Amino acid sequence: MHSARSAMAALALTMGALATGAASADPLADFYRGKNLQMIIATAPGGDYDTRARLLSRHMHRHIPGEPAIIPTNMPGAVGVQAANYLATVAPRDGTVMHAIMQNMAAHQAIGGVGTKYDVTKFGWIGNSTDSPNLISAWHTTGITKIEQVYTQELVVGAPGTATSSVYYPLALNILVGTKFKIISGYPGGNNVNMAIERGEVGGRGSNSLAAWRSTKPEWIAQNKIHHLVQIGLKRHPDLPNVPLLFELAKNDADRAVLRFLSADVPLSRAYVTTPDVPADRLAALRRAFNATMKDPAFLAEAARGKIDISPSTGEDAEKIVADVLRTPPAVLARAKAILEGTAK
Repeated sequence: MHSARSAMAALALTMGALATGAASADPLADFYRGKNLQMIIATAPGGDYDTRARLLSRHMHRHIPGEPAIIPTNMPGAVGVQAANYLATVAPRDGTVMHAIMQNMAAHQAIGGVGTKYDVTKFGWIGNSTDSPNLISAWHTTGITKIEQVYTQELVVGAPGTATSSVYYPLALNILVGTKFKIISGYPGGNNVNMAIERGEVGGRGSNSLAAWRSTKPEWIAQNKIHHLVQIGLKRHPDLPNVPLLFELAKNDADRAVLRFLSADVPLSRAYVTTPDVPADRLAALRRAFNATMKDPAFLAEAARGKIDISPSTGEDAEKIVADVLRTPPAVLARAKAILEGTAK
């Protein structure tokens, strides 16, 4: 009798433990544990997009339930469009793929850009690591230190790809303001443009973020080898109070609206997304993990050592910025499209 009671008690304890374990199980941790997440990077290795995505991958996994590994994968092609299309049409929609999306993908979609198969409003926006402004910059040997000089003096600038901000910014200024930028496009990546600058092939760069200059070429800044002529954003960066914003150079309100549209996505300077249709709890987990990483002492210490600016915003904030870009009035979009495609009269 005693042994029977002991057996029943043991069984009750076992069932209770199982019930407690089932109640405390974390389905998110169960899903992610042991998996490899993919971080798709739309650029070649070595630039700021790549450096940041790899830094994030090294630290963010600790904050995802189940602590899955994050494996960076470079997918350059069509200046970001190929990777965005892959995310929209091929990648698994289960929260196991993230993407360091290129900044101009929302604007490219808004103007009906070539090759677009993605919809930025369908992506799951995880977060953004910096709102650093973009810059048009000149090499010191050109003697050009202010944008006003480019009204009368030609400045040759290099651009990765053919449909990027490095082309769009100087092209728009040529048409709307009357600058004399000569744009050499088609370089495989930003590092290739930097090497072309050093070789004397070009006299500057059509666009690069302040954060990228600081992380990839701090010696150029320290030695005054580059001069920033224009900053692209919606407000002047506190470290560049005397460098004009792109839209401040406009001659009238209509032109200003176009230049503001070209500046509107800068707050998404280095954003991260996941595929459409990811279950809500997994997207929320990725957002929480991103936000926690942005405050992680080990992450911040490594970013500081690499001179990588961290001025983050949330996935919810990124969604609002994307929506604002796509709400641009049709007349402004049509004019921007005509300018960027070379059909403006």
